[in-house]
Order: sequence, then C-alpha cells, then structure tokens
Amino acid sequence: MKNIISGLNKLFDSRIRLGIMATLSVNDNLAFNTLKELLDITDGNLASHLKALEKNGLIEVSKRFIERKPNTTYSITAAGKCLFEQHLNALERLINPE
Repeated sequence: MKNIISGLNKLFDSRIRLGIMATLSVNDNLAFNTLKELLDITDGNLASHLKALEKNGLIEVSKRFIERKPNTTYSITAAGKCLFEQHLNALERLINPE
C-alpha cells in the first residue's frame, strides 16, 4: 500500500502557515498588520511563522517607510508557490483518491 500522505509538506502542518500561504497565494503582497487581522493571531505568533517561511525561501519580506512609519509587506516566492501547490495537490489526492 502506498503512503497516502507522502506528498504533504511538513512546513504547512500549522494552520497558521497554511493560512499565510493561502492568503499570499491570492494576493501580490500583504502587510504584517493585514495578515495579523486576517488570521486573528498575535504579533509574536505571526512573526515566528513568517520567519520560518522566510528562512525556507517560501516568502519574501519587503521593508520600507510610508510617511515616516515602518511598513513590512510579505509576498510568496515562485518556489513557495510551487511547494504550496504541490501540498494542495497532495491534500486533494488524500481527499479524493483515484
């Protein structure tokens, strides 16, 4: 019997990381505070998950100032999009086996 969960990516086990990747995959980029509000999580929790995704090259961080206020935005990388799509395909195969 083949391993039906072999295509799932451990980086997306967390519902928060799954949520981050899902929202970034349908938006060009999102600000930290927007992600925090969409996912309804604390600053520290979001920051730690974003750092893990960035460390693995799945998202990019852009820091700039808007009217003297820091603004940090996040976007999904090409590699991140590819890995996330593979993960979603594995979930689909798990739900709807052939």
